[in-house]
Amino acid sequence: MPQTVFITGTSTGIGAAAVRLFAQHGWQVAATMRNPADAKFDDLPNVRVYALDVTDAAAAPRAIQQAHADFGSLDVLINNAGYGLVGPFESATDAQIQQQFATNMFGVFAVTRAALPILRAQQSGVIINITSVGGRTGFPMNSLYHATKFGLDGFSESLWYELAPFGIRVKVVAPGGVATDFATRSLQMTIDPANDAEPYAAQVRSVLAAFNERGGAASSPELIAEVIFGAATDGTSQLRYIAGEDAKSLLGAKSQMSEADFMAMIQKSFGV
Repeated sequence: MPQTVFITGTSTGIGAAAVRLFAQHGWQVAATMRNPADAKFDDLPNVRVYALDVTDAAAAPRAIQQAHADFGSLDVLINNAGYGLVGPFESATDAQIQQQFATNMFGVFAVTRAALPILRAQQSGVIINITSVGGRTGFPMNSLYHATKFGLDGFSESLWYELAPFGIRVKVVAPGGVATDFATRSLQMTIDPANDAEPYAAQVRSVLAAFNERGGAASSPELIAEVIFGAATDGTSQLRYIAGEDAKSLLGAKSQMSEADFMAMIQKSFGV
């Protein structure tokens, strides 16, 4: 019987690439997104699309249960849905803070909790949480995004121990820069960086410019999908997978430098 993977946030980018890769390897794929009309998987007969807004906690059990009923199995869960909130913490509204955590963290909690009874009953399964290099190191003007990704990394590490006795493996895939629409459709700002009346505007512009300059080093969504597929199928208990040469280089440098030197390097490279 083919194996089944359930993936959140599949309308574009990493999620869409993962859908295609798993399907091409013969997996049954439950592809979820807020608006199923955005799906572009008509050429893949082993893919079914489900409506799921991960910020709606009640929707997660419905989607998991429906996919399990349709496919008859659930072997891998990939929590991919997320977006970035950029700008000074001071300017973030309560609504922006709540939405960032609702999507990047609480959505992962809801979907994972909905899947666990199935995985625990069968005494097997893999949960893969897509974090970021920003879950292992911080950058300027990304405090709330980093809070969710650092939190998700810690959540995953603790859950690894918690679920191991049930044969469930927990894994983290942490990409660096990815050539997707993350910096456009999936990016929100806490201020207008063009408004010089904002005290942080110049810093935000500098940070955005630095990210744009690094765009050439970004990995393709397909490369990240390959790392995700490897994590799902390698049969190991490895927790973390760093995805992308830029992420490996950055975290390698961090491991070799003093904290003060590394932070000074980041400060200089972002011009803040």
